[in-house]
Amino acid sequence: MALEMKVPSPGESITEVEIAQWLVEDGDYVEKDQAVAEVDSDKATLELPAEASGIITLKAEEGDAVAVGEVVCLIDTDAPKPGGGEDKSEAKAEEKREEKAGKEEPKEKEKEKEFKESSKETYATGSPSPAAKKILDEKGIEAKSVKGSGKDGRVTKEDAVQAKASMGTPGPGKRGESRKKMSMLRRKVAQRLVSAKNETAMLTTFNEVDMSPIFALRKKYKEEFKEKHGVSLGFMSFFTLAVVRALDMYPDVNSMVDEDHQIKYDFKDISIAVSGPKGLMVPVIRNAENLSFRGVEEEVKRLAIRARDGEITVDEMTGGTFTITNGGVFGSMLSTPIINPPQSAILGMHNIVERPVAVDGHVEIRPIMYVALSYDHRIIDGKESVGFLVAIKEALENPEELLMDNAVKRTLEL
Repeated sequence: MALEMKVPSPGESITEVEIAQWLVEDGDYVEKDQAVAEVDSDKATLELPAEASGIITLKAEEGDAVAVGEVVCLIDTDAPKPGGGEDKSEAKAEEKREEKAGKEEPKEKEKEKEFKESSKETYATGSPSPAAKKILDEKGIEAKSVKGSGKDGRVTKEDAVQAKASMGTPGPGKRGESRKKMSMLRRKVAQRLVSAKNETAMLTTFNEVDMSPIFALRKKYKEEFKEKHGVSLGFMSFFTLAVVRALDMYPDVNSMVDEDHQIKYDFKDISIAVSGPKGLMVPVIRNAENLSFRGVEEEVKRLAIRARDGEITVDEMTGGTFTITNGGVFGSMLSTPIINPPQSAILGMHNIVERPVAVDGHVEIRPIMYVALSYDHRIIDGKESVGFLVAIKEALENPEELLMDNAVKRTLEL
């Protein structure tokens, strides 16, 4: 019996996916629940498992856009499993995952190979005479860039004298190029970023944060915190809870534009940007206002692992009301983050650098982070945006009082 495998719905409002990669070949024997393909939606990349064991017949090509519910392959469930012991289709799938990075030789190399095979050259072709070589070395010109007029193409002294260096002459390095289609997820991200730039009145305000108080707290309690809770006491919990406090003070930042209306939320679903194997993912910490330091760190760890392992779902990446992105993990000193639509603001964290600062009239070296808030000026005014970022700065520079109510051990559940 031929079982028709149809594209399942990866999430609400998604009507089409793209076949990113077949992990098996036409005619392979597949086992039930074996991953046979990777499909891209506009929100995530998902694996398509075989619904039964049998011989598979592919009905779509890699790169094809297929509608949800459309048949993409057939599985002949009556076909016997090939003999010879262990089925090799899973090994083939693994090979296909790894082979894309460098399997195709650039066409330029093929052309170069054909040219060399078709050209009859001698040892003298392109070789300079001793006198010519000396002149070319003084001019800093590669001998192979000069067309020789001597016998068999040899570069003569006269050729070297007349040779001129050209800024447009290609150097000795490689000049190949490659071309590949962007995944549906990457194309969707690109569309959303362009949309955010074109359809919002986006501005960015900046400030700096003295991280000394947080450094001191982490140094004092991080070992005890990790031993008791099994997660590290990182910077993200401080920033997330500082954002929650600031959103309470400035509710316009926790809102969105819906045509002629402004929608405000009484909950704080904080999106956190993390880097995954398929690019940037933005999973959501739901109801962050109800979480403790331990709760935030556990949720950040859980979501980061799921994004890294490619297990994050569409539902886990939708519905945030505010985003935090940390370019500092890649070494960024300062940036202007782009709003994650339909949200109205995003906070950018950056690297921490020891800088000289004035403290009570004298200079001290402190660990400083620059922070940036990009916001939609249509519904967030300068007063609210600047006040919001100052509120975050205040909370991070005085966490014991403003985030822990002067009860550090109780707040950290130690």
